[in-house]
Amino acid sequence: MHFTGRTWRPPYEAHSVIIQATSGCTYRKCRFCSLYKDECFRMSPMEEFEEDLAEIKTYQPYARRIFWTGANPFAMSYENLKLRALTVRDYLIKCQSMAMFASIRDIRDKEVWQLKKLRAMGINGLSIGTESGDDDVLALAGKGYTAADIFEQCRKLDEAGIEYYFVYMTGLAGKDGGYQNAVNSAKLFGRCNPYFISVDSLTLFPDTELYRMEQEGQFIPAGEKERLQELQIFIRNLQIRTHLFANSGSNSYPVTAYLPKERDAVVSELQSVCDTVSEEEMAEYRRSLKSLG
Repeated sequence: MHFTGRTWRPPYEAHSVIIQATSGCTYRKCRFCSLYKDECFRMSPMEEFEEDLAEIKTYQPYARRIFWTGANPFAMSYENLKLRALTVRDYLIKCQSMAMFASIRDIRDKEVWQLKKLRAMGINGLSIGTESGDDDVLALAGKGYTAADIFEQCRKLDEAGIEYYFVYMTGLAGKDGGYQNAVNSAKLFGRCNPYFISVDSLTLFPDTELYRMEQEGQFIPAGEKERLQELQIFIRNLQIRTHLFANSGSNSYPVTAYLPKERDAVVSELQSVCDTVSEEEMAEYRRSLKSLG
């Protein structure tokens, strides 16, 4: 298998077959991220892609879901995505869906009719690192798009029938910013249709722009209990039916919930943690994190 870059997949793709479609990131300007900082974006040559598919066919000929790695393979053109999707179907005849990371920017240059065709070919399951739905926080994070952009592009995915998943990041608004971020993000996400919402919590690493800003006093991180309170507010205000997974390594206390059914239970669980676990104990957990991979 030709894995030349950082291999990264969401926890919920743990049972998917993995193939490298791209390596690196087309953007590399998010102020909290250093995952692909020193890695240029590269599309895997079709020869490598086909060799990998042939190898997968040898070991898992009946694979039903395949996850394309790379920070955002959906940045590829419609024609390139089409070629690769059809090639997957040539090798893996039982494959029903092809998932990958995508940015809101990657959807902009694709028409709804193209998205519909990609969906018909099996591309379904875009993990989108929205991080927030608040314009101030999106700007602070350097995301390069607005809440209105998120809504507009996801409406296209809805029309095309492509399933997508959001990421929300607690603590990204900094100290005392969690309430506004949670309310505005829940409001925006509630106008969209994410099948999953994965929750991470901001962890500052030395090679990120936000870390530099924190060192220079331009950014004050939110406390750990403030982050849990932000998550409570986000959950209370999220008025859609969805799965919420706040169980990645970046969360000092992991929780999962099916909303709205389990809303009250998970909010109470988080409150119990706030009442019984000290700020220092949670902060020590954050300090112990050397990476999120």
